[in-house]
Amino acid sequence: MKRDISARFTRSLRNNLVLVGIIALIVVTAIIEPKFISSANLTNVMRQLWPLPFIALGMTFVIIGGFIDLSVVGMISLSGVVAASLINPLGQVGAILSGILLGGMMGYLNGFVLTTVGAMIQAEVLFITFGMSSIYTAIALLLTNAETLRIARSTKPYNIFTALGSGTVGMIPVVLIVFLVILVIMHLFYKKTLAGRSISLMGGNKEAAFLTGYNVKRSMRLVYTISGIMSGMGAVSLVSRVTTATATSGIGYETNAILCVVVGGTSLKGGKGSVIRTMLGVLLVVLLGNCMNLLGLSTFMQTVMRGAVLVIAIWLDNRREL
Repeated sequence: MKRDISARFTRSLRNNLVLVGIIALIVVTAIIEPKFISSANLTNVMRQLWPLPFIALGMTFVIIGGFIDLSVVGMISLSGVVAASLINPLGQVGAILSGILLGGMMGYLNGFVLTTVGAMIQAEVLFITFGMSSIYTAIALLLTNAETLRIARSTKPYNIFTALGSGTVGMIPVVLIVFLVILVIMHLFYKKTLAGRSISLMGGNKEAAFLTGYNVKRSMRLVYTISGIMSGMGAVSLVSRVTTATATSGIGYETNAILCVVVGGTSLKGGKGSVIRTMLGVLLVVLLGNCMNLLGLSTFMQTVMRGAVLVIAIWLDNRREL
């Protein structure tokens, strides 16, 4: 009886390591630095979240499918630049939709290129998506002439951007409400639809997926399109938060997104994962960064800590496979 209870407890602990890590991080940091649980800091944490949740959500589907996407850097940068530059000619709604649509188009182009050249393993995909990111970033540099675009200089209203960046409904940020709606939709898509379930099958065993009649290339294009759309949404939320757009604004988000996905328990081998757990991974990564800032750790030490968290997460992922 005691062995059964111990085994269940161990299994439950292993399956909820992210949640345990979040609780432990909050408790320890609150004891060391009481400012951590102040309303001002919690508001700051909420602002620091965006645009990472959108990007990590898209990356989750790519990794479940057994691939990786380094092109999010270029997609965020170019989508943000386009959204900011089109406020005057198209208005703010047209600009936002254009940024998101462009993200989806770039994601589909990534999937089309990968399936056309026959890239079906992560090593090939990694370098090709890195190359696509360089192309998108270069286009953004050409469009802006390497200058910073500021939405405050727009002659037309940009109140929707302002609402996404700092607006609230009561105590709840507008962007959080938008994201939660998208999160529910994507969770239902992954769990309840044939296309969503086929992503897991593709990531677990591409040959088996092909033999059972699934169109692997179509599923591959689908996951990259989702990643592109989420990157476009992330770009719009980033522009709304910082009120500027640059051709290099996406730098660093690809590694943070991968970190959140892996910490959230999605296997780098593909085949299984959870969008809900990815959001716990996002929360852990953002809280960790906030804690290190409050404790006065240098940027270099913070980089070391993030790297250590990623290594531990991959090690735990491999242990689960044993």
